[in-house]
Amino acid sequence: MIFSSLVKNIRLLKKLPALQMRCYNKLGKKGISSSYLLTHMDWGIKDLPLVRVRFAPSPTGPLHIGGARSALFNWLFARHYGGKFIVRIEDTDLERSSRQSEDNILTALRWLGLDWDEGVDVGGPYGPYRQTERLGLYKKHADHLLSIGAAYLCYCTGEELAAERESLMAKNELPRYMGRCRNLTQEERTRLEAEGLKPVVRFRVPEDEKILVRDLVRGDVSFETSEIGDFIIIKSDGMPTYNFAVVVDDHTMSISHVIRAEEHLSNTPRQILLYNALRWETPEFAHVSLILGKDRSKMSKRHGATAIEQYQDKGYLPGALTNFLALLGWSPGGEEEVFSLDELKQHFTLDRVAKSPAVFDLEKLNWLNGHYIRETDLERLTEMAVPYLEKEGFIRTPLPPKRFEWLKLVVASVRKQLSYMQEIAVYVKFYFDDNIQIENEEAQQIMAGEQVKPVLLELIKKVNAAAGITEDGAKALLKEVGRDLGLKGKQIFMPVRVALTGSTQGPDLNQVMVILGRDGVIRRLTKWV
Repeated sequence: MIFSSLVKNIRLLKKLPALQMRCYNKLGKKGISSSYLLTHMDWGIKDLPLVRVRFAPSPTGPLHIGGARSALFNWLFARHYGGKFIVRIEDTDLERSSRQSEDNILTALRWLGLDWDEGVDVGGPYGPYRQTERLGLYKKHADHLLSIGAAYLCYCTGEELAAERESLMAKNELPRYMGRCRNLTQEERTRLEAEGLKPVVRFRVPEDEKILVRDLVRGDVSFETSEIGDFIIIKSDGMPTYNFAVVVDDHTMSISHVIRAEEHLSNTPRQILLYNALRWETPEFAHVSLILGKDRSKMSKRHGATAIEQYQDKGYLPGALTNFLALLGWSPGGEEEVFSLDELKQHFTLDRVAKSPAVFDLEKLNWLNGHYIRETDLERLTEMAVPYLEKEGFIRTPLPPKRFEWLKLVVASVRKQLSYMQEIAVYVKFYFDDNIQIENEEAQQIMAGEQVKPVLLELIKKVNAAAGITEDGAKALLKEVGRDLGLKGKQIFMPVRVALTGSTQGPDLNQVMVILGRDGVIRRLTKWV
């Protein structure tokens, strides 16, 4: 077909057969670039190259908010297009990498509800998926670059490089390697090695060229090779650098799209140079905006917890957190803000990913998580509450079935007040301690009212006569007290609330009476009369 090669002008799509137009409608408008699509326009829909994306964290600490969002965007993109999501571990930083951090990252991803088709723990046809187990592969391709003159051995010492950097900065020039070892003779290399110097391998950056990055989020971004300088691809200890390893890994794993944080955009021209030198097709790139705090500075600990495990420990629900992360830099295009993972993967496309930075709004996360708490099955919510209540000494596990059922009532009574489950201990404390302390001035004033004692005495008499307490029954008892004493509204409810809970606010009073039970209500009211 005449369109089997890359078609630059999107207007030529009008001349394509109906099948090809359907391919464009299915994929092109939803975040897969025209260059990727049109390269394969002589294929049928079923034969279009499979979308393959990856999340490749360094296991040097727990999974952070930014990394989790990158993983989520890749997962959503893969699932939206029926592609593959790969988790690859970049552990070449031997001093800082650990299997403990790796396990933390994988556990956090699973907790968020993400799964992967290939990776360190599930295997796959493109393994191994841990960089330290792929060193032979990097050496092979580095040796190839050396053999064709696209790379060379560099023996510069740290002191020499530092001096060069300072000199460039003093002249207000961009620090870069100036090519001291670019054209060493064999004799010079032999002499330097005899001195005990271990070389690195540097990539020979072409001079005076422009590199165009066609980014699916940011549009076309150009870089000048004169501002890059020859960069290291293999360190003196044999370990690959990030830019080299990621190119080898993405190519050999057939990655079609690289979706990552904006901070990696400056790495992309180096990677494109490597793809070109190795005569490999480049993947599509999409660089997602940074996450900022509400003060518009880079997200840090002062803006709130940064690690996913911290949100898990505080009792945030995974669905709420993935929902929130998806909205950091991506818009569904409407007013709706609450989405399940299934709904997100149906809606997610790169054309709705914003160029501008995303703002991490903890208040919005708390609102969203509160919504999920209210929608969560009460049984599951109570199970989530148990560790926090046990930590405060309110309960002991294992709980007898009857005690768990009672605890479900406790959780149900305060769920509307919760932003995250760790807060529950504050809101339910009064249920577990009859020794009610009133520190609030408003509550103290309420209890000083002249009608308080008659109200409490009358309620004690009526509760004592009742066989038990139900919500409707509690409501009826309070009305009877008001009718008998000629009182209304707050004159009755507020003294009873303060006497039972120590606060002027809290759960529905009828619910409180049911949960405390007949004996509990009488015991607490009696202390005030």
